[in-house]
Amino acid sequence: MCTVTGTVKQQRQQRHGAGGPLRRVQIGNALSAFGSGFTMPYMFVYVDQVRGLGSVAAGTVFTVFALAALAVLPLTGRGIDRYGPRPVLLAGTALAATGAFAFGHATTTAALLVSSFLFGGGITTCQPALATMIVRCSTTATRAHAFALQFTLVNLGMGLGALVGGQIVDVADPASLTRLFTIEAATLVGLALITGTARMPAAPLTLVQQKTDGPQGLRALVADRAMLRLCALAGLIFFTCYGQFESGVAAFATDTVGTAPSTLGFAIGANALTIVVLQMFMVRLTARRRRTTAMAAAGLVWLGAWTMALVAGLIRTETMAATIAIVSIYALFGVGESLLAPTMAPIVADLAPTRLLGTYNAGFALVKQIAIAVGPAVGVLLVGSGTWPLYLAAMAGCTLLIVALALRLRPHLTPEQDNAAPAVVVHAIPVRELQTAA
Repeated sequence: MCTVTGTVKQQRQQRHGAGGPLRRVQIGNALSAFGSGFTMPYMFVYVDQVRGLGSVAAGTVFTVFALAALAVLPLTGRGIDRYGPRPVLLAGTALAATGAFAFGHATTTAALLVSSFLFGGGITTCQPALATMIVRCSTTATRAHAFALQFTLVNLGMGLGALVGGQIVDVADPASLTRLFTIEAATLVGLALITGTARMPAAPLTLVQQKTDGPQGLRALVADRAMLRLCALAGLIFFTCYGQFESGVAAFATDTVGTAPSTLGFAIGANALTIVVLQMFMVRLTARRRRTTAMAAAGLVWLGAWTMALVAGLIRTETMAATIAIVSIYALFGVGESLLAPTMAPIVADLAPTRLLGTYNAGFALVKQIAIAVGPAVGVLLVGSGTWPLYLAAMAGCTLLIVALALRLRPHLTPEQDNAAPAVVVHAIPVRELQTAA
């Protein structure tokens, strides 16, 4: 029989989760997303038009923002495992707030590149720290719901932020963009005050039999075949959906189909609305099914989205029908995203040894950042060169590969990791415990 450890309070938190700290994590997440919605849609136009530095400089700024992840994430995972998620989150918010504020006041390419690196590095640092805090505040039974709620609040926050920010921004008035980035910096300070000061529950109770020697850090992650397969699947998912969402698909809609920018904004709104409406239903639906099945189902839903894109391309002379097809693409993306929210992050948490939870979350975030950085380059290149049928065929092929990789991942997961078996009830007796710093 497996034995676990902990006080009565820790045992209660293991069964039900830590509601107070988790609420603070979720509120801080939503506030930060609201600030990101203010700035992310307008970073390109800010550098290109408002500061008058051109599209090349704007593209370079975005590249530096994404590449910052490569520099900070290996250190982030190690820091979380050694010091806990709270200190790392506070460091990330300080870095991101400084970068956002400096970005809004920068006027030269050099200053924008430096502030973009700080901004991107700070935001990237916060992601695995927040994921680790959610794991620490939830249980195996409540974790899927917690991650799904986070995903819903982030989408809602970014949507509302983009809506409000759109009323403030004025390309002819640089001060309006400076205000946006200052507000973003303020929301990051709010994240630090609300979430960074929340007292985390003790580290999850650890099985006495759990192996504590062997590879450490990223070497342990690389040696975990199940985690490597999940990372390969996740990279393809982020490349095919999130990496195309605001780049390849947007370019296809505006340049090939001739969709008006206002209609494209409506389509993006339909995506957010789909997620908000469906997410909690999808949590209940996936709670009774294998996680690998849910990921494969997301691939099939996205295959439908790319089919609608083909339809839009073929009937682009029929404005109304093509518009409906474009909106349907984004809505179907939302359906697939709502299937993934309660599945991927919980698998990472279940695969990770307690002592390496930060490393696993950071590695997963690194895969996401790389895929999101590569995705737009490929999508815009294929659409911009006029080979949109090849683009759609490639994306459809990627979705079929997602289905195959999801099903092939199944044998490498335990029934508990794949949500195919009920959680085992264990009896708590006072034994030695392994913890991560709070």
